Amino acid sequence: MSRSSHDVVIIGAGPAGLCAGMYAGRGMLDAVVLERGAPGGELLNTDLIEDYPGFASVKGHELARLMAEHAQKFGADIRQENVETVSKREDGIFEVTCTTGAVFEAPTVILTAGGTPIKLGVPGELEYAGQGVSYCAVCDGAFFKQQTIAVVGGGDAAVEEAAYLTRYAEKVYVIHRRDEFRASKLLQERLFANPKIEVVWNKVVTEMQGDHTGLKGLSLKDTVTGATSALPVTGCFVFVGFKPNTGLVTHHFAHDPSGYMITDDRMMTSIPGLFAAGDVRVQLTRQVTTAVGDATTAAIAVEKFLTERKAAAVA
Repeated sequence: MSRSSHDVVIIGAGPAGLCAGMYAGRGMLDAVVLERGAPGGELLNTDLIEDYPGFASVKGHELARLMAEHAQKFGADIRQENVETVSKREDGIFEVTCTTGAVFEAPTVILTAGGTPIKLGVPGELEYAGQGVSYCAVCDGAFFKQQTIAVVGGGDAAVEEAAYLTRYAEKVYVIHRRDEFRASKLLQERLFANPKIEVVWNKVVTEMQGDHTGLKGLSLKDTVTGATSALPVTGCFVFVGFKPNTGLVTHHFAHDPSGYMITDDRMMTSIPGLFAAGDVRVQLTRQVTTAVGDATTAAIAVEKFLTERKAAAVA
């Protein structure tokens, strides 16, 4: 089992983690960024980014590459590790334990682990996952060329990914449990103008059905009348939200009813020395811009926290 000590351990290498790594490096801190996969996080699951300042339009994977290179330029050490737990010892040092057995120690941690797609929890969903059911349009869209598919959800992700999927699918149904979307007006305008998309209002999926070849259709229930219906599709993309990956932390921390971390204006959680940035914390909106803003504040706050900690130790 390897063990190493650092000034700060950054968990997650999405936009927030990479930005935090860049700022920590600029601050001459010994920072290690841990990511279970390739750097980029949700950027790797997004085709086009059109709302990041300075880039009228940029591919998600390209922005991820640029961010990673920028962080590494200033000394951030990005490592592929799957974090299991984050615990704090009595001496104030955090231990970040990984599945490989590696343990990273530091007086500060910035958690930028993002979230996991929320599942519908209906019969057939797990059975046909990977056989028609997906949570990533960029990853799996190309497998549905000239097919009729459905997207479930009403937020930015659902509306944006539905439009993206029309480049492959012949027909895309967007199923939403209400009679209006939560997505931004611009994204809605694009969706309504797309002839390949048909919106199915006031419906929820109650079951996913298929056979040995994969998904064949969805059972729907009207949220107003209670009437049931069937929708023949060979693909179903679920975009109904994310659950924050905060379960890594073994100690209790202040959070909202959905499990998102509550932080102060320095991005510090109720656990001194543990900071949160991006999709794991409570905030109004979750965008690339807000993630990097959080991370900027968190990384600079870490510098101040470490300075104050050293001063207290000397006093």
